[in-house]
Amino acid sequence: MGDRGIFICVEGLDGCGKTTQAKLLVKRLRGDYGAVYTTEPSEGKIGKLIKRRYLHAVKRGSAVVEALLFAADRLEHLKSDVLPALNEGKLVVSDRYVFSSLAYQGAAGLDLKWIEKINEHAVRPSLALFIDVEPETVIRRLKRKRSVMENLETQLKVREIYLRFVDEGELVRVDGNKSKIEVAREIASTVKGFLKEAC
Repeated sequence: MGDRGIFICVEGLDGCGKTTQAKLLVKRLRGDYGAVYTTEPSEGKIGKLIKRRYLHAVKRGSAVVEALLFAADRLEHLKSDVLPALNEGKLVVSDRYVFSSLAYQGAAGLDLKWIEKINEHAVRPSLALFIDVEPETVIRRLKRKRSVMENLETQLKVREIYLRFVDEGELVRVDGNKSKIEVAREIASTVKGFLKEAC
């Protein structure tokens, strides 16, 4: 991969299986590419604040504040975790990244151009995957206590924005309605095809 690593992000609705798939991908690629897993919100101070005050809140707060906090957490996450690993030539798989902000805060009514602007210093991923599952399906999967964003109306809007980025070629769609093993195979095939061309 040369002196610089590869940065892959995995996106999707809540409950689509992206965390499971991101970790399976890292496990599959760890030996050959030194793959490492990371996630957003991060484990940093801002990330923990987001989880505590926003994701687990009873009522959703300001989408503007939400977007700014996610952007700030992202830059901190890049500096502390992602960039050092990339500079060591590793393959980094992030469970959520910029597209999550665009989809979720965009679904709350914020202008996508503004969200892109506040994230302009975020490193562009080498490859971005979208695990696509019907919103009705993910809501049924979310048996645990849901966050303020995990309702059908929000998830429908979020998916619509994600699919717009698929149509624009920014995201690669993966059919998440298949079995866990089949989804993992499709992701592995897509990523290995990408790596063959990139390396």
